[in-house]
Amino acid sequence: MNVRKMSIWLAMAAVLAATTGQATEWQDLSPEQRQVLSRFADRWDELPAGKQQRLSRGAARWLAMTPDEREQAQQRFRSWQSFDAEQKEQLRERYRKFRELPPDEQARVRENFQRFRQLPPDRRMELRERWRQMSPEERQRAMELWRDTSPEERQRMRQRFREMSPEERDELRDRWRRMSPDQRQRALDRRRGGGRGGSR
Repeated sequence: MNVRKMSIWLAMAAVLAATTGQATEWQDLSPEQRQVLSRFADRWDELPAGKQQRLSRGAARWLAMTPDEREQAQQRFRSWQSFDAEQKEQLRERYRKFRELPPDEQARVRENFQRFRQLPPDRRMELRERWRQMSPEERQRAMELWRDTSPEERQRMRQRFREMSPEERDELRDRWRRMSPDQRQRALDRRRGGGRGGSR
């Protein structure tokens, strides 16, 4: 990756982060960091202190990455570039909300994201499509239900799902897909109320 692309990627990362702090002097950066951030050399002193810190940390992370990690970072940056202004703002807002979560909830979100990334690509696509087909209200209720479910109960739900045969899982998915929005809501409400309705 050339230095210009890396600088752009770091700038994007800086926009997403929301920390402040003391200014970082250009001469305090390592020669490698200065090379990665060379695009900012002429205006480094004009940058807000928080942005200087985010850029210097980003450059340090970049330099510590393996070639595979750098390729993944480049792919994420290419994806970012393809988003329109509204999509970028939505992502920024999601990131802000994530940063406001308590540390244990952030850890849970990261764990769920890693679990999602480990799924086969076709299963991830299926889940994304199912999410897209949900109404905003259904999405909100599903997120509230999940948030209100204890970690222990979530684990029990995952375990029950894993113990199902592929046919049982398919049957459960098909039953959910056939439900009307009202039926789904009632099932979610029963689940939230502690009942087992809608689970089988």
